[in-house]
Amino acid sequence: MNIPVQRYWDLLKKYLRPQWRSVLILAFLLLVTIGLRVINPQIIRGFIDSATNGQPLQQLTFAAITFIISAIIIQLFSVLSTYLGENIGWRATNALRADMATHALKLDMSFHNDHTPGEMIERLDGDVIDLAIFFSQFAIRILANLLLLGGILVALYLEDWRIGLALTAYSGLSLWSLNRMRSVAVPHWKANREADAEVFGYLEEQLSGTEDIRSSGGVAYAMRNLFRVDRERLLKRRKAGLYETFLIQLWVLLYELGRVIAFIGGFYLFTQDLITLGTAYLIINYTDAIFRPLREITNEIQNLQKAGGSIERIQDFYNIPNKVQDTGTRTLPAGALPVEFDHVTFSYNDEDKILRDLSFSLKPGQVLGLLGRTGSGKTTITRLLFRLYDINNGAIKLADGELRDYKLSELQRRIGMVTQDVQLFRATVRDNLTFFDKSVSDARIMEVLEELGLLDWFSGLPNGLDTELESGGKGLSAGEGQLLAFTRVFLKDPGLVILDEASSRLDPLTEQRIERAVDRLLRDRTGIIVAHRLATVQRADLIMVLEQGAIREYGERITLMNDPDSRFSHLLRAGEGESAAAEVLA
Repeated sequence: MNIPVQRYWDLLKKYLRPQWRSVLILAFLLLVTIGLRVINPQIIRGFIDSATNGQPLQQLTFAAITFIISAIIIQLFSVLSTYLGENIGWRATNALRADMATHALKLDMSFHNDHTPGEMIERLDGDVIDLAIFFSQFAIRILANLLLLGGILVALYLEDWRIGLALTAYSGLSLWSLNRMRSVAVPHWKANREADAEVFGYLEEQLSGTEDIRSSGGVAYAMRNLFRVDRERLLKRRKAGLYETFLIQLWVLLYELGRVIAFIGGFYLFTQDLITLGTAYLIINYTDAIFRPLREITNEIQNLQKAGGSIERIQDFYNIPNKVQDTGTRTLPAGALPVEFDHVTFSYNDEDKILRDLSFSLKPGQVLGLLGRTGSGKTTITRLLFRLYDINNGAIKLADGELRDYKLSELQRRIGMVTQDVQLFRATVRDNLTFFDKSVSDARIMEVLEELGLLDWFSGLPNGLDTELESGGKGLSAGEGQLLAFTRVFLKDPGLVILDEASSRLDPLTEQRIERAVDRLLRDRTGIIVAHRLATVQRADLIMVLEQGAIREYGERITLMNDPDSRFSHLLRAGEGESAAAEVLA
């Protein structure tokens, strides 16, 4: 596999351009270091020749001091360039991670259904780690070392053209040999990165289901599969490591070949009285110095092997199209939003239909109660309203336009949803309520809490809005998480509210508190309530019963309730207790 140079260059240009000042300083440090590395052997050559010719001690002392000062400057600049290079690399890779995360978040849900969180973590972190050195060192160090190599060869030609010619041929052979390894090794590093992603994806999947695996006796099965994916990872990593070893051995062989050329050439010219002893030392020193840039270039090629696989995978990731295109230009009006599904058909995999020719409408301010068995399509309807997926046929309309007419940000702004599982972040209560939007004032938050009747709950927080929450809401009860979610939605002031059985797992006291918040939230707003229990749809104006993606029954709640032949009436009669009704609906 031969990755085009243009792809490398585009990546470097994009992420190094914002740091151009730092890049220029790094280039200056490296160029000064290069110049001193070329000059230093000349100082030693002069010292040796002066000593063998019996020059005064003062001249020798001056040469020694000059060499020491030059060596100190080289070390100081090397430390500075290393620090600056690492800083450039981390800034660039962090920017790349942010871009990749943004791209992942913008991809439609079908992508996230097909890729585990563990696999995504490996893509966003593991692949990018191998690019840190690529960003910080590759281009500048390759250029710097080529300049150093050229400077040394010019100096050798000035001493003797035969030595210069021999070591030029040697350098060309070394660079060609090392470069040939790149095209052979890159696909194996790519395969290694893919194997890493598969292992991390499998581990995330198994660890998140630890309770179910242990309770169902699936530990042995899980471990067998772990051994399988780990073995695949081992085989691919071993093959990639083997090519890295080949490259190291090639480097050692070329290094020894260079020393042989230098010793033989220097010895011959010295015995022929064509050069001085100091010049013989200079040739040997320059040969070692030649191999320094060759070694650096080799290391960069090794990094390029790893980076090449990562760049290929990152490019593949960026090439994944978003099936939901944000091409809308319109904005949604204020107030309650009318909703219409017009002969909507939808499937996740273009085969099994989840919704079949679904048509219904909600007037502004109406509340729809969705009932149906698991898998009937209730939650799918709510996801389609956010355009997490695009429908196959038909049309979904909000206000006076189709969903595709509106910006995705408009749908997110004007539609609010509360589910059973509330996503909370490791941050303060304030940030969790506002989604880190600093424009929302504390006064507005308190106003909403009062409006929802949640001040008594708020008074129980140890540090008020500054109370720190753990990731995932650890330390909060399910009811407290739901209260946060209701406040968060209310702060958006949406025109359409979706409640996905938001109070199904709460104690009676908390449920009463949330029921009051629901009443306030649905006031003067259109609402859709996905229900597994009949009590939650008693505030609905309309009832829809879904069955296998189609409407089994649809109409006004009061009318259906009073119709002894309706499905809804049958469910109400199926049991006076919630448990019986729940069993019928589940």
